Amino acid sequence: MNQQTKVTGVILAGGLARRMKGQDKGLVEFREKPLIQYAISAIEPLVKQVFINANRNLDLYQRFGHSVIMDQTNTFDGPLAGVLTALKACETEVLLVMPCDSPLIKSSHLERLLSMRENAQADISVAFDGTRLHPVFLALSADLTASLEQFLASGERKIDKWLGSHQTINVDFSDNPEIFANINTLEELQVLQQNEND
Repeated sequence: MNQQTKVTGVILAGGLARRMKGQDKGLVEFREKPLIQYAISAIEPLVKQVFINANRNLDLYQRFGHSVIMDQTNTFDGPLAGVLTALKACETEVLLVMPCDSPLIKSSHLERLLSMRENAQADISVAFDGTRLHPVFLALSADLTASLEQFLASGERKIDKWLGSHQTINVDFSDNPEIFANINTLEELQVLQQNEND
């Protein structure tokens, strides 16, 4: 079976982005393209279907040609809420997760998450840059829907804690940790654009 037919992708764009002065992060432009466009380009070749998890500006996100799914609560419960929404809509064996604000990530990086999880027959693979985890870069078994639902229903929100309750492998990206540069403020956006132009 083609790997692509077994995988659904979700791009997390559902946060409040408080440090972006209220701007919707996925729609902020980096090198004249909205950030969400970089995520779509990276994840699209690897998956059967792409979901965009967003909680505002839904009409703008729909213009990118993929299904837009909202958290099941309106309380902005963090990235795991978006993951759960995607798991519930997912019709494949595996869910591939990435955020909307990391424009240096390429398909080859995400492919590493998928292949390492499959080779290890683990529940979850998560990106590790040699120093710290990047827990919004995940490949996980769709069988974990009930587990995540129970975890969130108990009031928990911390991704690392949920990952620790499953067979999770760290995927080593210490060869190029800079790919995880993400944009949380308008200042970080300017710095990253400047670095790319140097």
